[in-house]
This record gives sequence, C-alpha cells and structure tokens, in this order.
Amino acid sequence: MSTVSWGGREGLLGAGAGGAGPFGVLRRALRLLEAVDRRPGGATLGELARELTMPETLVQQLAEELETEGYLVNLDGAWALGGAFTLLGAQHREPMVRARLHHRLAELRDELGAAVYFSRYHDGELSVEAVSADEHAPAVHEWVDFRATAHASAIGKCLLAQLDHDARLDHLARHPVARLTSRTITETDRLLHRLDRQPATVPVLDLQEYSMDTVCAAVPIVAGSTVGCLATSLPVDQAYRLREAADLLTLRATPLMLAMAV
Repeated sequence: MSTVSWGGREGLLGAGAGGAGPFGVLRRALRLLEAVDRRPGGATLGELARELTMPETLVQQLAEELETEGYLVNLDGAWALGGAFTLLGAQHREPMVRARLHHRLAELRDELGAAVYFSRYHDGELSVEAVSADEHAPAVHEWVDFRATAHASAIGKCLLAQLDHDARLDHLARHPVARLTSRTITETDRLLHRLDRQPATVPVLDLQEYSMDTVCAAVPIVAGSTVGCLATSLPVDQAYRLREAADLLTLRATPLMLAMAV
C-alpha cells in the first residue's frame, strides 16, 4: 500500500489544550469555532492563537480543515463562520452529513486501497450505516448477520468497547457469543476483559475472528451522542497491510469526526 503524506497534520493529534488524540482535536476545533463566533467581524490567526493558547500553526491546520467542510471561511486574512452553518437545521442536517460522510469514505477507500465502513450502535443494535467498496477494494462477505456477531468483528468490538459494562452484558445476553472461526473468542468473561482493557486511541483488530478470508481494523468515532466507528477490511492475503492501514485509519478518523460533529 502506498503511503500518502498527511502534510504535517499528525500535529493535530498531539497534546494540547483539549488533550491528545482525536477527541482532543474535536474539542480544540469546537473551541476554535466558538472563538470565531465571538468575533462577527472576523479573527486573525494571531488573535485566535492567543485566545485559545494554541500555536498559530495548529490553529491554521484546524481552521483549514474546518474551511474544507464549509464551517469557516477566510476573508482577507480573517477567519469567519462559513455557510455550512445555515444548513444545520433539522430539515437539512441529515442529508448534508450523509453526503459528506459518503464523500469522505470514498476518499479514504481510494487512499487505503481497501473497503471502509462507518457503523453505529443505536437502540441496542449494531448498524453498518455506510460502506465504500469497489472491485479493487471488496467489502467483507456478510456470511453471518453483523448485528449478531459483534463479539467477533473489529466493528462490533470497537462499538462494544464504548459501552458501559451493563450495556455490554445486555447486548451479549441478546446476542450470545458463538464460534465463527477457530480464532473467535467464545468465552464471555474473556471478551469482556479485553473490552475493558481496550485503549480508546488504539485500533481494534479482527484477525480472522469473523471470517478466515478477511482481517479488519476499527477506530472509534464520537460525534455528539453517536457511538460509532470507522473501519477497514482486507483480504487475508493482504494481512501484512493491516497495521499500516489501521494507523492511517486513526489519522483520518479526526476529520470525519469534525465533519459530523458540527
């Protein structure tokens, strides 16, 4: 898999006023929007950096990402709120977010050379909301319903890891663990122990637990009240690419959260 440069945006994931990792990036971006909103006449990078106590380079990276999504606009060197905010009413928000999501997933599919998925945990069930795949990046063959096999998939484990203990027990009571391959974890206590120890910033892997033909990775997506994840899958003969793909998935999860959260 070719490596695509992130052009220094790894710095977005570093520690700062909002904390490290993708959730810290989201918090810093929201603070930036609030700061711009307090200046109807626009704000320079220097003014925003001083108010937010962030380096100007970091403020510029965040502002440019938000500009891409239409939430900020640069007018003669000053940043102001962009036109996307006029579409945030209930009538317009859902189709706008869905169109942006599909566009982001298609970009990521082409960059990874692998199928990508956005999934949510909603009303007690796993739901694969969007898939971007093509003949060169095939999706996983759903040979057993994904909703019933959260214990065996990277998507499912990533979503379950974001739930509290009681919600996990409730899910597993309704969808008991079952052996799908020789590598599937079938002991509930062992699965719960792994979920408890799963760091939020580390991708969740499925190494032939759902299917012997496929390996997968997933990272959490938190946007508002959404319990979601971004995932990718590879044929097992390309398993050597999974770690690199998972690292890139982690980087790309940040702009996806920004696209969905505001």
